[in-house]
Amino acid sequence: MSSLSGRYHAAHPASLAEGWQLERLTRPSRLFGANGMRTGADGRVYVAQVAGSQVSAIDIDSGEVETISPLGGDIVGPDDLAFDSAGNLYATEITRGLVSVRTPRGDYRVVNGDMPCANPITMHNDRLIAGECRVGGRIMELDRDSGEARVILADVPMPNAFEVGPDGKLYFPVMGANEIWRVDLDGGAPEVVATGLGVPDSVKFDSQGFIVSTQVASGQVLRIDPRTGEQTVLANIAPGLDNCTFVGDRLFVSSISGDVNEIVAPGEFRPLVPGGLQWPLDIAVGAGGELFVVDGGFTYTLQPGGELQLAGMLFSPGFPGYCRGAVASGPGEWLVTTANGQLARFRPAASESEFLADGFDQLMGVALTSGGIPVFAEFGTGRLLATEAGGVRELAGGLDQPKGVAVDGDACFVAEAGAGRVVRIAGGRRDTVVDGLGQPEGIAFDGKTLYVLDIASQSLFAVDPASGARRELANGLPVGAPEGVVRKQLGGVGDMCGPMGNFTGIAVAPDGVIYVCGDAEGSVLALHPA
Repeated sequence: MSSLSGRYHAAHPASLAEGWQLERLTRPSRLFGANGMRTGADGRVYVAQVAGSQVSAIDIDSGEVETISPLGGDIVGPDDLAFDSAGNLYATEITRGLVSVRTPRGDYRVVNGDMPCANPITMHNDRLIAGECRVGGRIMELDRDSGEARVILADVPMPNAFEVGPDGKLYFPVMGANEIWRVDLDGGAPEVVATGLGVPDSVKFDSQGFIVSTQVASGQVLRIDPRTGEQTVLANIAPGLDNCTFVGDRLFVSSISGDVNEIVAPGEFRPLVPGGLQWPLDIAVGAGGELFVVDGGFTYTLQPGGELQLAGMLFSPGFPGYCRGAVASGPGEWLVTTANGQLARFRPAASESEFLADGFDQLMGVALTSGGIPVFAEFGTGRLLATEAGGVRELAGGLDQPKGVAVDGDACFVAEAGAGRVVRIAGGRRDTVVDGLGQPEGIAFDGKTLYVLDIASQSLFAVDPASGARRELANGLPVGAPEGVVRKQLGGVGDMCGPMGNFTGIAVAPDGVIYVCGDAEGSVLALHPA
């Protein structure tokens, strides 16, 4: 499958009920984020995409994108890539903690299955070297056939994408130390090459033997003299840079959010693939009409008629962590659930988070009651919880994969994705509001009508909570997995985040506009009533 337009191709265009209009507020994404990059023998840039469990190849002149290993395929959560001389593609599957190989014919095999937070990988004279991006991580040489590992260096504070330099030593960014180190391939004590960086997360070499390194926190691309550590800024793009690769002397840089840029001159870059959203997961409406868009490791604000503005990301100060659910809790303030099992109050402008609850299993949607009490769904244990001054109280247990949450005064609606229904919980009672759905996730209530997003049927319904009568407002929405694809859920990434289970949220504004997370294509949608 190849396309210049996007990553998602609907079987049928979306259709709407009479009196409704659909608007895309952000352009669809062409990639599921952009992580590790490697140049193939065909001169294309191959991009690993953790969020979409996908590997794609990009033509550097036309920008055409071809899917090599698709969503739902054998490779899950690939973070970095390498090729051997036979054209076999090796990938680190970070959420599964393994290194795998895919042959040119498409055959798949696990090389080594015991590498927690497997991330950096490179090939040197057909010697396979891989590492673990975690505190206390190991860098190892792996036998390509047996997977047997020889430790080159242990107890490294978060090593990331590395490369063997012209001197035959392995050069690698150490994110936990904000430095670049090198070590002999036979082992021994490492040496510090450069320090005082912007949190480096990749190292490659140009044709003149200089290090080129992306900085995830500062957004800079640096050229570093490996002999002196002297630094030159090649470009200042944006926080969230991930990796880089050369095609000849042409330099391409990836961003976690999905951008791929070519550095065309010092301080100048051009987009090869424009950035976008990896999912998004949830959306909330602020008091001023602004939208808060939750995209896992990134959050954004979106003003009416405006562009996405970064509110915070994994490596910015005060960020609460990989976010999933969200609701407005005050001017410029949002409650979010995280993949680390936390409920947090996030104030982006102040770069600060306050954690209200911790230690939960896969939190999903969150809402506020009329009394200002946060209620949230714990997917892993099947509970609806409320945070009050005295701690956390269970409102309901035994729920079947609870995801979306909405409130009606002090009563709560919960979408049970596993049971295909939405229930109302109030005063110790649990009543079914609507059932017979496929996989309801995002829900929203405007005081009269309950809106339910069913990702199995890709439909949005308006439901009368009193009678359960429902009306389909839209179908064929770009949500959930493409037709025929079974999405493999992503696990966690060490201490950085817990399981990255999917959630597709919606929100309704006071003017009746319904906002939908178009997670299949990576866009924000608005359904306008006539």
